[in-house]
Amino acid sequence: MTDTVAVDSPPLDHRLQGVYDTLQRRNPGEKEFHQAVHEVLEILVPVVARRPEYIDAKLLERICEPERQIIFRVPWSDDSGEVHVNRGYRVEFNSALGPYKGGLRFHPNVSASIVKFLGFEQIFKNALTGMPIGGGKGGADFDPKGRSDAEIMRFCQSFMTELQRHIGEYTDVPAGDIGVGERELGYLFGQYKRINNRYESGVLTGKGIGWGGARVRKEATGYGTAYFVGEMLAATGSSLDGRDVVVSGSGNVAIYAAEKVQQLGGRVVACSDSTGVVHDPDGIDVALLKQVKEVERARLTVYAERRGGRARHEDGASVWHVPCTVALPCATQNELDGDAAKALIDNGVVAVAEGANMPCTPDAVRAFRAAGIAFGPGKAANAGGVATSALEMQQNASRDRWSFEHTEERLVQIMRDIHADCYATADEYGMPGDYVAGANIAGFVRVADAMLALGLV
Repeated sequence: MTDTVAVDSPPLDHRLQGVYDTLQRRNPGEKEFHQAVHEVLEILVPVVARRPEYIDAKLLERICEPERQIIFRVPWSDDSGEVHVNRGYRVEFNSALGPYKGGLRFHPNVSASIVKFLGFEQIFKNALTGMPIGGGKGGADFDPKGRSDAEIMRFCQSFMTELQRHIGEYTDVPAGDIGVGERELGYLFGQYKRINNRYESGVLTGKGIGWGGARVRKEATGYGTAYFVGEMLAATGSSLDGRDVVVSGSGNVAIYAAEKVQQLGGRVVACSDSTGVVHDPDGIDVALLKQVKEVERARLTVYAERRGGRARHEDGASVWHVPCTVALPCATQNELDGDAAKALIDNGVVAVAEGANMPCTPDAVRAFRAAGIAFGPGKAANAGGVATSALEMQQNASRDRWSFEHTEERLVQIMRDIHADCYATADEYGMPGDYVAGANIAGFVRVADAMLALGLV
């Protein structure tokens, strides 16, 4: 992984360069945020040429500036009684389409830049779902790895003690992200309920099935990514059937992307974690992977030992050097750089879809687009998670619960609609087959038009 970001990209059109220069000046050193904004702005040249009212109304400046940024301290004590102080964040970016919606990430590298890049991406991802939700994101620089359940509970309770005053089912609805799963959401929701004395199920999504959660939510981001790449292949007259697929990561998104890929006829031959890569030419055993990663919270070395056969663990190796025709980066931001993209292209990759948020560096994205590879950006390809969160909000509002099958049917249709929207928009703006252009333009126009209609909120 490299630190290649938008500052190394070509200059923007003069109508957009001033917006970007101001953003860099106001947000110094926030390279991930700069990268996310640049990636959108460079696509919008034909949009502002066709719709000059966006420039006149300073809509670009408005969208790039969060409506609200909240930073707070999170004091908590570990099992030995030592007090720690972490930093919490919530960036409420844009509410033109609905309440702020976006996950919470607990990871040591969480910073203002990370949260703002994620929140900015979330605006357009949420718009693409067609659901009435705005964009936001949050988290803390807390590392849950190696911590006891009691320590994680105390941290979550301290975090929610401050966050609860800023959220609500009609205001801001957080969910999970890296480091925040069903366990953490349980502790967070319990503290919200304790403080507010109200059972507002709709204030958080990704909850457990027994206390207001939606079926398919845990699977939704990974499943949605698999469905999206399937739609990209179908647009070229192909499918996942019989294809070798590589998935980075082995967390929630990666596991369920692998599961759905294999249900759709593909064969996932490699995945990764912080220790290295497991290459399993006969296909990853998803049931075993779930046992190792979700139940035991162990490393992939354990998977390789139990799997046996031709499965091999390679310490510190790159998953992108394993030959495949479909690649799904599902781990974290900027994990797939230009060199990795070249390796994938040389090995015959035909489609790449981002299961994580901005996992491909600008160099990698340019390489895929230049080579004619079908490339699905995260704001489209991984939108299944937030779309199903919106479905969870619907069920909470009506005190209803849907079956797994009905919820998955809704997810499939949403992902098909997102693909069709991106595909048609790219074609409309003279860039057929360019999902980066299609996703950014379709999401931006939907939000921008809402802002104009609401009086530039």
